[in-house]
Amino acid sequence: MSKVRPIKLLVGLGNPGIEYCLTRHNAGYWFLDELIRRSEKKIILNDESKFYGAIGKINIGENEFRILRPNLFMNQSGQSVSAVAKFYKIQPDEILIAHDELDLLPGKIRLKIGGGHGGHNGIRDIISSLGNQGNFGRVRIGIGHPGNANQVSNFVLKKAPTKEQSYIQDSIIELNNHINKVIKGEWQDVMNQVHSFDASSINIQE
Repeated sequence: MSKVRPIKLLVGLGNPGIEYCLTRHNAGYWFLDELIRRSEKKIILNDESKFYGAIGKINIGENEFRILRPNLFMNQSGQSVSAVAKFYKIQPDEILIAHDELDLLPGKIRLKIGGGHGGHNGIRDIISSLGNQGNFGRVRIGIGHPGNANQVSNFVLKKAPTKEQSYIQDSIIELNNHINKVIKGEWQDVMNQVHSFDASSINIQE
């Protein structure tokens, strides 16, 4: 694949409120939490009403970018992302969205550029709000699928079993191990390593 443009805005998707903090749908929030946790400098996210979310700056290596945690519910995420993008003149292909992914098992994680929303309400709203065909980057964090489309809403709004939760967190840690290259747009090497990663198989071997 060709080199990706450097990322200027990294967004973690989830639902606000303590009742949702441990639910599968909040995997994007967890990704930001891990990024902030391992930062050498203290990162503070400030609530900004004009951005409908909490926003902050972070430096990794020579790269400075913004991180955003929308304070709106998942299906309104685009309002927050588009507000930040317009204010700071950030193009869609300079945005990276971290979100939960039903089509990947817990323990798997993928990078992707562009594409449709795949039924994800947060991604659907961001595509609509940015007014493009979805040509932004995605961190797809596997949470598994309940096996029945009618059960999806209930599934994503529940806490994963402890073992699955551990797999999800391990996959988030794995991609954050390569976050410097991700932000710089050097995705090929990262994809070669991360796309073969499966936290569940590692845990089984252990």
